Amino acid sequence: MAVSLHVDADTPLAFVVTGRVTQADVPGLCAELEALLSTPGTAAVDCDVGAVVYADLVLVEALARLGLVARRAGRRLRLRNVSDELRSLLGLVGLSQVVGAETATVEERPGAGP
Repeated sequence: MAVSLHVDADTPLAFVVTGRVTQADVPGLCAELEALLSTPGTAAVDCDVGAVVYADLVLVEALARLGLVARRAGRRLRLRNVSDELRSLLGLVGLSQVVGAETATVEERPGAGP
């Protein structure tokens, strides 16, 4: 699991999760997001999950907890590059709206066809 942070005053805060998220990674992800949210920024945090290699309930739990961290800081967490598998899992457990997956679309990746 890797996290990349990017802060730009003109755009939403960006938080990137990659690899496979394990239960042991969840507290660290929440701490990283809390640190990011301590910087000035817009009301939204875009969480890119396109490079996550395995969508399971541990990832769903991590995203739910990240959503809580964002809400406690007065921000919205919006998922980007959500796989079909993750979107299905979020819908199955009723968390699509909680983490912003219902409005986020899978963004075009460089080199992807129309």
